[in-house]
Amino acid sequence: MSGLGLVISSAAIAVSFACGMMVQAATNSASEAKKDVRVTGIGGVFFKANDAEKLAAWYREHLGIEFQSYGGNAFHQFEWLEKDNPSKTGGTVLAVFPQTAKNFGESKSPFMVDYRVANLDALLAQLKKEGVTVDEKTEDAPYGKFGHAMDPEGNRIEFWEPK
Repeated sequence: MSGLGLVISSAAIAVSFACGMMVQAATNSASEAKKDVRVTGIGGVFFKANDAEKLAAWYREHLGIEFQSYGGNAFHQFEWLEKDNPSKTGGTVLAVFPQTAKNFGESKSPFMVDYRVANLDALLAQLKKEGVTVDEKTEDAPYGKFGHAMDPEGNRIEFWEPK
């Protein structure tokens, strides 16, 4: 190969490498940005029952899950340590609601999953951009901020940004 051919080949390889690195950086950047507004874990699993207190008693007797009663609902919080900060406790709630519970919204499903998120407002904005049906109302509580959306099959999804 002549000196000029070697220079051209080297330049082509360098340009190809640089372009590949730019594409990879752009892909990673978009992926990281999307990751910031997505789910970080399960905050809870909620379901309706014909008799929430009776069902909670069944779970207590047969599975050893101690439920607390609150406003006709029964719940248990499983505690765990945060992966990135083991000195901080997190929790996942299992809750049983009466059939008449209003927090399931328009969903006909007796189940609802609560997902932990790092940035609720950013997630809801991203979901709207993607055409997902998002409830405009959010709720601030002493333990975090909540929002909701519907999946394509009409199941209500809850999002929780812990404080």
